[in-house]
Amino acid sequence: MITTTNITELRKIRATLPAPVGLVPTMGYLHEGHLSLVRRASQECRSVIVSIFVNPTQFGPNEDFARYPRDIPQDLQLLEKENVDVVWTPTPEIMYPSGFQTWVSVEEITKTLEGKMRPGHFRGVTTIVSKLFNATQPNRAYFGQKDAQQALVIRQMTEDLNFPVEIVICPTIREPDGLAMSSRNVYLNPAERKAATVLWRALYTARQAYENGERNAKTLREIMLDILNKEPLAQVQYVSCADIHTLLEWEDQIQGMALLSMAVLIGKTRLIDNIVLGGTLSQ
Repeated sequence: MITTTNITELRKIRATLPAPVGLVPTMGYLHEGHLSLVRRASQECRSVIVSIFVNPTQFGPNEDFARYPRDIPQDLQLLEKENVDVVWTPTPEIMYPSGFQTWVSVEEITKTLEGKMRPGHFRGVTTIVSKLFNATQPNRAYFGQKDAQQALVIRQMTEDLNFPVEIVICPTIREPDGLAMSSRNVYLNPAERKAATVLWRALYTARQAYENGERNAKTLREIMLDILNKEPLAQVQYVSCADIHTLLEWEDQIQGMALLSMAVLIGKTRLIDNIVLGGTLSQ
């Protein structure tokens, strides 16, 4: 496994890699969710690049950039075991040099959900991902469904800008009790960790109602909200039942695929989760 920070060196290494090349972009502090993406890439590609970069431009001024968990030595140990070919660990100075002034923005589908709650977040995401694509020139790039809106935004950007990259969206990996794996779960104390399962219980109950024939979006949102509100440690930021393509809320009956999603504060830790009704985001 080759590890590099320098972008010039990265490009030289990239030129020697057998195709197809898969890219797994991460912010590090890796868990089984990340490693599932690496394994999928390894199955489908002859070469795998993993990037580790905590991207400052996707964090808001009152968010957790400074304390976001980091452990590069542990990450490298995990990736070595997965037979990754290249790990790229650029610095903020490399990705955003002095005088940087070019941004990539996706418009409509960033206006709802996470985009509405976190202004500027997706501009940071799409800018950094476009830079990662430019530097690594992957044939495929792997993202998790846990960040469903992010994956859909990146897919839109890739299509709009004609990047020759296949976007592969992989299933959310969960703990045995249903909690979606996330680097931020480390922030939870034992009581909060127990309370955090309420996100999955709300989604699961709404999905059961859908599978039993419920198609009214308002009813499904109410089912989720009712369960979340019964958890004292949970502070709901939003619950959503949205069209999978536009991410606009279904106002009445669901017609086609829907994304059930939510953002919830458990104590001071912000968690998101989702499921898809009537289909799948996976490729």
